[in-house]
Amino acid sequence: MDPFLTNLTENFQFSGSLPQDAAAFLIHHGYPKTAAHSRQVAETAAQLAQRFGLDPQRAAQAAWMHDISAVYPNKARLEAAQALGLDILPEEVTVPLLLHQKISAVIAKDLFNLQDEQVLEAVRCHTTLKPQPGEIDLVLFVADKLAWDKPGSPPYSDALNDALTRSLEESAWVYQQYLWQSKKIKIVHPWMHASYLELTQKFG
Repeated sequence: MDPFLTNLTENFQFSGSLPQDAAAFLIHHGYPKTAAHSRQVAETAAQLAQRFGLDPQRAAQAAWMHDISAVYPNKARLEAAQALGLDILPEEVTVPLLLHQKISAVIAKDLFNLQDEQVLEAVRCHTTLKPQPGEIDLVLFVADKLAWDKPGSPPYSDALNDALTRSLEESAWVYQQYLWQSKKIKIVHPWMHASYLELTQKFG
């Protein structure tokens, strides 16, 4: 375990059940809404995995871990990433929120003993995606976008669900298209930019 993370386990007992521990860990640190969102993403990810012939348990594991770094507020994420020795891109310095996916992967491995590298990689890129994504990468990326944590339905839900009748890749691209067209991106992460260009060649 990285020494920087040890304070996160103070007065917390792990049961050995990843879903139970993830929810309890987030609530213990004062993030019950993130725990509820993670549960919703896990349910959605498991459903998508089963629909596309993938392992629902691995998809759910990725979902439970994807926002586990919420225990570090946005203003503390750059410091946390530096302390953990992560590779930090200039865009992540400008928008530290983007670092939470990488920090979550470290917490998942070091504190929750999640050793499945494909699952960890899905956690590591769940916000931005990446070029040539794996199947679990795509499941988590799409599930996170479908599990809307605001009132009502996502504005892109109809288009995304329609794309899901064809492929996970196309549904991921539909969400990226929504971001580009809505101009909601503060800064373009290189992974997302490369992924978007790659998927646009297939579906654009």
